[in-house]
Amino acid sequence: MRLRLPEERPTEPPTGYKIAHPVLSQDGTRAGFTGVSLGGALPYGVLADASCVYGLRHRAPNRRCDCGFHCVHDRAAAEALLCTAEHRTAVLLDVLVLGRYLRFELGFRYARQRVRTATVGPCACGTVAAALADADWGRPGWRALSPSCAGCLRGRTAVSLAGFARLAGEGLRVVARPATVLTQGDLGTPEGLGVPELAAEAALLQARLDWFQSQLARLGQPGPDGGPQG
Repeated sequence: MRLRLPEERPTEPPTGYKIAHPVLSQDGTRAGFTGVSLGGALPYGVLADASCVYGLRHRAPNRRCDCGFHCVHDRAAAEALLCTAEHRTAVLLDVLVLGRYLRFELGFRYARQRVRTATVGPCACGTVAAALADADWGRPGWRALSPSCAGCLRGRTAVSLAGFARLAGEGLRVVARPATVLTQGDLGTPEGLGVPELAAEAALLQARLDWFQSQLARLGQPGPDGGPQG
């Protein structure tokens, strides 16, 4: 006879962590996420229900299938996944586990989730991210985004962190992870660099203006002040 664990009835929804790629709809009116493994072809919103990625008609999660959302208990375990080359531009999600779930040693597989916070890593240049910019890949109808500072936008389709949160809705918080700068004299001491949301919005607008000015200069057109670009 196989013994089964008692059914859990928590008073508060369990929480967990996962990583995902931020995505922006083709028309720029919606924002969401796409997974990094099973089900990665199906973008989801801040509040979403899971379905079987194999097209089977059972409810997710099913004990005899791999379907359902996945998350881990430990934040550090999720952050460790960001070290791999293919996941460097993913973001860390703090989620509420809703509906039916299956508990396993490292985390949960579950039917419904709410993303509470998305933590965005630094730009590829190492600077704190001010925006999420076109990552040059995507899914049908969705552009994948990656962290970018104002100086590295270079005219790409982009949305500020606050703008992404507004488009995603449902009370999502999007925050930038401080950059970590290690010096030869003190390899163990990180220097935290914080960027307020308003400063990020201003930096994004300034970067776009700088790019347009550079394009005008290349074409030999006068700048916004009516004078030549030098």
